[in-house]
This record gives sequence, C-alpha cells and structure tokens, in this order.
Amino acid sequence: MHIDLSKVIIVEGLSDKRQIEKIILEEIEVICTNGTLGVSKLDELLDEYNLDHRDVYIMVDEDKSGQRLRKMLARELPHAQHIHTTSEFREVAATPDYALATALAAKRIAVNPLFLL
Repeated sequence: MHIDLSKVIIVEGLSDKRQIEKIILEEIEVICTNGTLGVSKLDELLDEYNLDHRDVYIMVDEDKSGQRLRKMLARELPHAQHIHTTSEFREVAATPDYALATALAAKRIAVNPLFLL
C-alpha cells in the first residue's frame, strides 16, 4: 500500500531510494522499479500509485538499462519531470549527496540544506 502524496519520485533500486530519502525534507513517495519494467508491471504501477494524476519525477541511473527505463516511463508519463545524475557518477546510489541534493533542489524539491554544502 502507498501513501497518497502529491509528488512521487521513481527510482530503480532500494539503494537509490534510501539515498534520496535521506536528502529530501518533503513528504514524497519514492517508488522502486527494481530494474526494468514489463508492460504489465508498468500498468500496475500506473494504477496502484495513480501516477497519471500526480507530480512524477524520474531519477534513474545514467547507464544503458536506466536510459531504457527512462524512455519507457517517459512514454507512459509524458508529464513526468526528469532528474539526471551526471555521467561522471552514472548511478544514483553512487552520486555524492551534494550532487543529488543540487539536482533535486533544481526541481524545487525541498532538501536538507546541509547536503548543499
């Protein structure tokens, strides 16, 4: 069961979710796809989390599988905003806290200011 908050961030894995949750100050639901999605699993996510009617942010790794996932999600959720890590770090979980905080804050997501230093 999920929390009905207006904003949701979609990530690939649990380590990505933990990394983001320690930085954000807002009550935002963070959903893990656990890697690639099939059509039926994507449809489940759309329905279960009411993604067509929420502010959706996509933050996946900058590798081949992450890009594939981003394209699939972008097709189904054209209103979603994309948050990118730099190609230098490639993975959300490997991105330093300050870089994640900066990327999240750029999308007007409240972050702990200590991570912006």
